[in-house]
Amino acid sequence: MSTGLITVVIGHATFCIVVVYNNAVARLRRMGTSLQEASMDLGANGITTFRLITLPNMASALFAGSLLAFGLSFDEIVVTTFTAGPGIQTLPIWIYNNLFRPNQAPIVNVVAATLVFLSIVPIYLSQRLSSDSSTGGRF
Repeated sequence: MSTGLITVVIGHATFCIVVVYNNAVARLRRMGTSLQEASMDLGANGITTFRLITLPNMASALFAGSLLAFGLSFDEIVVTTFTAGPGIQTLPIWIYNNLFRPNQAPIVNVVAATLVFLSIVPIYLSQRLSSDSSTGGRF
């Protein structure tokens, strides 16, 4: 992996870690401590309690946060432009560079329409997974 690609990955990870963190913290605040306390009372240590109680309860929030982070990262061209080294061409940079070429317009339109659809699906899934299951979701 080249240095330019490593800086893009670090930049996007820094940009998107907040989304996953916010989902995880919100889920931790909503979870009661009674399951963890019951696990500890029954003799489980901290690692076992985390592995068998906390992590499965947080799995949907972590998955939803990762889907939302993927959608946001895929749409972010500014971070990619500033962190990509010379010779690094990601898909958003390719689209931006080909916007002003009239002979490439049909190809760019098809790629952009596909990306819009592929960006909506993970965001919709993350909203459904992170919503409260007792209310049936936001949609």
